[in-house]
Amino acid sequence: MSNVERLTEKIARAAQNLPPVTIMEVCGTHTHAIRRYGIRQLLPPNIRLVSGPGCPVCVTAEEDIALALALAKQPNVTLFCFGDMMRVPCGNASLLLLGSRGADVRIALSPLDALTFAKEYPSREVVWYGVGFETTTPHSAALLEAAKRDGVQNLSVFSAHKTMPNALRALLSNASHIDALLCPGHVASITGAQAFRFVPEELHLPAAISGFEPEELLIGILALVSMLKSGKPSLVNAYPQVVKSTANETARTLVEAWFTPCDAVWRGLGEIPQSGLKLKPEHAFYDALLRLSPVPDSITTHTACRCGDVLRGSIEPNKCALFGKTCVPEHPLGACMVSSEGACAAYYQYEGVGI
Repeated sequence: MSNVERLTEKIARAAQNLPPVTIMEVCGTHTHAIRRYGIRQLLPPNIRLVSGPGCPVCVTAEEDIALALALAKQPNVTLFCFGDMMRVPCGNASLLLLGSRGADVRIALSPLDALTFAKEYPSREVVWYGVGFETTTPHSAALLEAAKRDGVQNLSVFSAHKTMPNALRALLSNASHIDALLCPGHVASITGAQAFRFVPEELHLPAAISGFEPEELLIGILALVSMLKSGKPSLVNAYPQVVKSTANETARTLVEAWFTPCDAVWRGLGEIPQSGLKLKPEHAFYDALLRLSPVPDSITTHTACRCGDVLRGSIEPNKCALFGKTCVPEHPLGACMVSSEGACAAYYQYEGVGI
């Protein structure tokens, strides 16, 4: 018998006589791994998994995307971003569409690509569009550190970075349909496991930090089901080979040198206090919004898109009327169908349209 089979049997035994429960996996990479490996099909029927706000591309608000578009439209500006952000729709526009019409928008494999370009073309204003959670913010901070060290004057950062804990507080405080949380292994590798202690201590929900392979996911789910059965919520680090109790001090120090918490708007969740990161006042020279003063266009929202409901775990993607019909990966109407970590993209790729 394989380890996966053993873990599946243990989960089934632990779930006996348990009422129907819903576990939210926060991380977008978890969402894709769960669908890719068929984890849902291995679980007993009283254990339900739903996706949460763990895809940084998906939760980026249209207001922020409109600002990025306004920056890219300015003359003499080159905007760099990760590839997924190119295709996220903002009304009837996107960075990809803007690029096809002549704007200088470029995909970066690393934020340092923007620095290399800025050095080669000192007459252009180069903007790094920073999106992501605790795992990617250190890279933006490293870019800024390198720009300052090398005396690069034509580079700035538009920070749409977000942090996970306050968003989960806001979501789970008003989400009676969520019974336990599968916490993100990538984020926890930077923040340390202790960053999620508030889930059992404040919200009284079981929490487990998990890796991304089938066995690692099942170990995390088993821990959650066991806590639900005992009625004793706690935090279990089921990914100790990567996640430590305390934060990655190198990353934390670097981020704190450049960024400070701020209120931020999340797609589907609204404005959440102190859940975003902006450049500190002493680094205003590198702030693209202050430096270039972009004026965004008004936004025409696709009101039928239910990406926000998906990010809250209120519905599964295939419950959206657009899913697999007018909204497909080749022509996404919502951010959740764009990103490699988006729940809609995962359902479409691995579980089939309409399932």
